[in-house]
Amino acid sequence: MGRKVYVVGVGMTKFEKPGSREGWDYPQMAEEAGTKALADAGIPYGDIEQACVGYVYGDSTCGQRAVYQLGLTGIPVYNVNNNCATGSTALFMAKQFVEGGLADCVLALGFEKMQKGSLSTTFADRTMPMDRHATLMVELRGFEAAPPAAQFFGNAGREHMERYGTTAEQLAKIAHKNHTHSVNNPYSQFRDEYTLEQIQAAPMVYAPLTKLQCCPTSDGAAAAILCSEDVVRRHGLEAQAVEIAGMAMTTDFPSTFDEKSSIKLIGSDMTRAAAQRVYEQSGVGPEDVDVIELHDCFSANELVTYEALGLCPEGKAGELIDSGAVTFGGSWVVNPSGGLISKGHPLGATGLAQCAELNWQLRGLAEARQVDGAKVALQHNLGLGGAAVVGVYKAPSAAA
Repeated sequence: MGRKVYVVGVGMTKFEKPGSREGWDYPQMAEEAGTKALADAGIPYGDIEQACVGYVYGDSTCGQRAVYQLGLTGIPVYNVNNNCATGSTALFMAKQFVEGGLADCVLALGFEKMQKGSLSTTFADRTMPMDRHATLMVELRGFEAAPPAAQFFGNAGREHMERYGTTAEQLAKIAHKNHTHSVNNPYSQFRDEYTLEQIQAAPMVYAPLTKLQCCPTSDGAAAAILCSEDVVRRHGLEAQAVEIAGMAMTTDFPSTFDEKSSIKLIGSDMTRAAAQRVYEQSGVGPEDVDVIELHDCFSANELVTYEALGLCPEGKAGELIDSGAVTFGGSWVVNPSGGLISKGHPLGATGLAQCAELNWQLRGLAEARQVDGAKVALQHNLGLGGAAVVGVYKAPSAAA
C-alpha cells in the first residue's frame, strides 16, 4: 500500500448547452474550474507539481493550453482521453502519483467543449475504437435510426426488461428522481422539475428511453487538488481533507464480448470488478455508503449499475427504484447533483464533477441538496470502449 491521498480542493463551472456562452472556450472553462479548486484548497498554483488534464474532443496539447491559464511553471502535463470516463481517469492518474510518492500535490482537471447534437465519429480513415462493441450490438439487436449511444444503453434496458420484468415506468422513475434532485444544484445544465408522466410522454429517442432519460451534450469543466498527508498537515487542511479511501479502474473483460449480453456490452462487469476492488481497498461495503454519484448517461445505465455496485441483487434494480431507497430518506442518495441526465455530461469533466459533488457532500457544503450526515461516498464513472472508474471517499472526520 502506498501513501494516503486526500482531495483538499474542488471546483467546477456550471454545465451549459454547447455554444450558449459567447467566448467561453475550453481555456476559460479550465481556468474557472482550476482557479476555484486552488482557492478552495488555499494552495497556490506554484505548489502543483504535476497536472493530469482530461478531454475527449480536442487537438494534441489542449491540456497544456488549459493549465497555462493558471500559470507557466514548467511542470509535466498529461493529456488524458478515456471516452466518458476521462475525468475520473485523470483523477485516478493523479491519485497514483501522490500514492506512489512521485508527487505531493497534483491537479486533476477535466473539460469539454462539445458540438451540438448526438456524439459522432471524428476520424473516418482508421479503425473505430468501438468497432467490436458496435459489431456485437448490431448482431444482438440490429441497428435503428437512432443515436448509437442511446441504442447501446437502450438495448441493455430492453434486456433487463425481458429477463427480469423491469418496466418502462421504473426506468422513467430514475430520470424523475435525477431531474428532481437537479432543481437544487446551481451547477446543473437543467433545473426543471418534471412529473413522471411528462418524462414518459417525452419524445422517444430509442425505446424505452425518452428524451428526458438521456443526458444532453454539454460544455463545462471541473477540477480537484490531490495531495499527501504531509501537505494536508503543512497547510492545516485537516478539516477539509477528504480521503480517497479506495479507487480502481478496469477495462473490458472477455465477458463484454463473449457472453452476448447487451448489459455486459455496456460495461457491467467492468463496474462490478472495479467496485469489488474498491470495497476491499477501503474496508467498506455498499451498506456503509451514504451518497453516490454514478454514471447515468441514460436511465438504463443507472438501473444496471445499481446491481453492479452491489446495491441490490441481480434483477432487483427495478424494485430498488420503486422502494425509494436511492433518494433522500432512503438507504442511499444516488445522484443528488441531478446526475448526467440533468446536470449535463461534458465528457472530460464528468468524473471530476462527480468528485466535486461528493467532496461538497462530505464537507457539508452541498446546501439544499445536502445528504444529512454523509460520511462515506461512492463514485462511478463509465466510458464505453471501455473503462470504469469506481472510488470511495471518506469525510474529513472519518479520514482523520
